[in-house]
Amino acid sequence: MASPAPRATLEQWRVLREIVQTGSYARAAEKLHKSQSTITYAIQRLEFQLDVKIFTLQGRRAVLTDVGKVLYRRAMQLLEEAAALEKAAAELAQGWEPEIRLAADIAYPTWMLLECLDRFSSQRPTTRIELYETVLGGTSQALLEKQVDLAISPIVPQGFVGDPLISLKFIAVAAPRHPLHQGDEPLEYTDLQRHRQLVIRDSGPKRQHDAGWLGAEARWTVSHKATSIRAACMGLGFAWYPEAMIRKELASGALKPLNLRKGALRYAQLYLVIAEPEYAGPGIRLLADLLQQSDSPDPSGDKPDKPYTPGSTPANPDKAPDDSATATAANTP
Repeated sequence: MASPAPRATLEQWRVLREIVQTGSYARAAEKLHKSQSTITYAIQRLEFQLDVKIFTLQGRRAVLTDVGKVLYRRAMQLLEEAAALEKAAAELAQGWEPEIRLAADIAYPTWMLLECLDRFSSQRPTTRIELYETVLGGTSQALLEKQVDLAISPIVPQGFVGDPLISLKFIAVAAPRHPLHQGDEPLEYTDLQRHRQLVIRDSGPKRQHDAGWLGAEARWTVSHKATSIRAACMGLGFAWYPEAMIRKELASGALKPLNLRKGALRYAQLYLVIAEPEYAGPGIRLLADLLQQSDSPDPSGDKPDKPYTPGSTPANPDKAPDDSATATAANTP
């Protein structure tokens, strides 16, 4: 059975949205480039068609009734859906998206990402890629604010669906000359708290995540993983890094795993999230498929999931994955 034709138009719901967001009929009229009488009529007509009272006046300010609040929330969803539909139609009319915006948490192996983008570009050389290298909350924020089309994230924000992409192992390390390597006994967490921890800043505007920070007062917070790794190699602090990120430093001896009694290894999961899967164009779907299929060796020829097993790394009985927020350098405030 076919649904009845809607009595209200998108334009009426748009008028409702602007009145709420601007706070008055006059300002809504100005923003929509319409007369105030046109705005007033649109709302009166909407109330008549639906047989409800949407606004009540408090002084000169239009305030939503309880029914109006419900309708406003649903109207916002409807307008967003209509905008997404029109965007999808425009992209489909072009065949392929001219640009794809991707947010990738810095814990994801760089060479895997670049080789995947290279394979994508070999098939779609005219499609531009806008890459955002993010940390923890920054990836979620990019999705929530509709800044990206897809994301590689340690956190799947509410309202989104993510597919597991890669599991990462993090190793606690420091330079061989660091004081934490000078003793013979296994280290406790209290030993770490006496030394400087290197952390990578959450790139989200609110910086709400502090996964992996031990609470030590001696802490350096940096914005880039290269800075953190360089500082660790210089003996300026300790940190947990994804094994694949520091493969060369481990092999050369520039960094050495800490002999922790517990917690030397941590595990985390990254997810692939498509912002609007039902409206994803062919380019977004292709890039997502390539990311899911990616199993690329790093420049040294080792597979990224090949374990590094130095003799000084203690066995870790606690192999249960940490909270997903641990997935960026495992030391991120």
